[in-house]
Amino acid sequence: MVTRQFEGKQQASYYQKFRIDPSQEIIDLIFSYVDERFSKPYGFAVDVGCGTGQNTRILSQYINKVLGTDISEAQIEEAKKATGSPNVTYSVCPAEEVPVGDASVDLLTASISAHWFTIEPFLKEVDRILKPGGCLAIFAYSPSIEVHYKDCSEQMTQVFAEMIDILVPYEHEKARHLWNGYKEMYESIPYTDKRRIENIVTKIRMPLSRLLGFIQTFPMFPIFLET
Repeated sequence: MVTRQFEGKQQASYYQKFRIDPSQEIIDLIFSYVDERFSKPYGFAVDVGCGTGQNTRILSQYINKVLGTDISEAQIEEAKKATGSPNVTYSVCPAEEVPVGDASVDLLTASISAHWFTIEPFLKEVDRILKPGGCLAIFAYSPSIEVHYKDCSEQMTQVFAEMIDILVPYEHEKARHLWNGYKEMYESIPYTDKRRIENIVTKIRMPLSRLLGFIQTFPMFPIFLET
């Protein structure tokens, strides 16, 4: 069953403003893998579950043509509003039904989104659209928040930890895939040539105002507010 969690226009707006881009280390890892299989320039990439297009726009710097797809119309509307590149297009569709031809994709990515997919049909679709030797890159992050402000950093960090604890009961059951590092998903991928890389630490500094906005992009946040 398709999971829909990002339908609201307000949440999509927060997502565009405050969501974190993939780190350069992750991007470099992905393309080191692609480099082993294809010569530059790379032809075509699809970013499924693209949200408001943070990862999609980064891919456009490396690949001739990039398609970002998401099941949420609100998210795609925000993606189209953002400053982009002429080699990027967007489409509203589920990750299990990508509107491209068979064996046409060099690289397929899912950035912090694969836990929402229905895995078996998604992997079947991946197998259909990837070129022979094509690359599937699924990645995500788990935020660890530290707040630094004058002499009350420890107390403020504790406040944010308590806030996350309050939100956790409103989390969708599919989020367990995210917190276990996509372990079950990785094991279900049928390709023998695969790698699972964990514990990459990236430090990102941001003002408190952006951190508050980032928290509002969590899918359980609007559910908490509604409840």
